[in-house]
Formats: sequence, C-alpha cells, structure tokens
Amino acid sequence: MLATILNHLNNYFIVKDGVHHGGYTIEGNTISLDFLQDGQYFRIVGSVFNDGVYQYPATDLIDEEFEGEIWAMAVPKELLDLTEEISEWLKKYPITGYISEKFGNYSYSQRTNFRSNAAISWQDVFSVRLNRWRKV
Repeated sequence: MLATILNHLNNYFIVKDGVHHGGYTIEGNTISLDFLQDGQYFRIVGSVFNDGVYQYPATDLIDEEFEGEIWAMAVPKELLDLTEEISEWLKKYPITGYISEKFGNYSYSQRTNFRSNAAISWQDVFSVRLNRWRKV
C-alpha cells in the first residue's frame, strides 16, 4: 500500500543525494546496501523482478542482477501511520465502494463521490490529509 500512496503523491521522499545508480546483485532474497540504515525505506527502479518500495533490510526479494537505481527514502512517520489507516479503511470498504448488500430482492448501497458520482475511493476520503505531501 505504501508504494501505491507514494505513487499517488508523486513523492518518494528521496533523501539528499539519495538516488544511487549502478549495477546491483540480489542474492539470498536480500540486497546489501551500505548507504541505508536498518528500518529505512528504499525504492528499486530498473529491476526485472523487484521494482518497488521496501524496508531495509528486505528479505523477500527475488534473486537477480540488474542495472538500475536504488532510491534512499525518508518517509515521514505520520505518513506511515496514515498508510495503516488507509489500509484499515480499505478492509472495511473494499475498492468496490459497497457499504452494504442484501440478498433476496437484491439491493446494495454504495458510497459515491458527489462530484463524479463514482464509487468513493481511499484517495477521496484521505485527500485532505495526503495533499500536504503531494508533488505536482
């Protein structure tokens, strides 16, 4: 979910001089990076199997060698907490937007965005709180 939110914000909170270009080897489902601290988030770009956002040390990577980038990130704790809240909201209100269903003369209720009349999304619900980190 964090990668989806960061993509939505167009903001990966890259630290100063945090984009590292080069050849990388992932072996034993992990990668050794001396420029990251334990618990720090990072993004892999240019990999065949592992593009995405991870927390260091990641242990669920797919072994490979690739030429690409590793982005060292400093994601604010407040955003990480909000990510958990968004995940909980999505469990309660799945992507469909249905808030209730009934069988037997089938009926359902759906949350909708009053502007577009589309099913309300996590972006709609959390936009005010997310906008402070949004990059255009």
